[in-house]
Amino acid sequence: MAKDLYHDLVKRALEKDGWEITHDPYELRVGGVEMYIDIGAEQIIGANKGNDKIAVEVKSFISPSRISDFHLAHGQFLDYRYALEEVEPERILYLAVPDFVYRTFFNLAFINRVIQRSQLNLLVYDLDKESIEQWIK
Repeated sequence: MAKDLYHDLVKRALEKDGWEITHDPYELRVGGVEMYIDIGAEQIIGANKGNDKIAVEVKSFISPSRISDFHLAHGQFLDYRYALEEVEPERILYLAVPDFVYRTFFNLAFINRVIQRSQLNLLVYDLDKESIEQWIK
C-alpha cells in the first residue's frame, strides 16, 4: 500500500491540531474484504465525555486529471464510510484535500453538488503551513 504524497504532512497537521495518531494505516476487515484508510486518530475531549475518533483518507489531486482523482477519492470514501458504519460507527471519516484543490476544483458547481449529495466530510489542509485550514461536515 503506497502512501499519498502528502500523507506525512497531513499527519503532522493533525498532531499540531491536538489529534493523537492511533493508526497508520487504519486497517478494516469487513465481510471478507480488507481495506486501509490512511490515518486513524483520536482526540480526548474530557474525562467524562470520551474521545472523538476520526479516520482520514489523504488525497493530493496531483494527476493530470482532477476528475479521475475525484472519482477514485469519492468511491474510496463511500466504501470506507460503509465499512466504518459496520465496525466502528462512532469514528467519523474525512477526505483530506489540499487547500488549492478545495478552492478551485471542489468549488465547481457539479463537484460541490456531488460532495453535498454524498455527504463527504472534508479536511482541507495547507501545504505551506502544514496545518488544517477547515473541517467541513
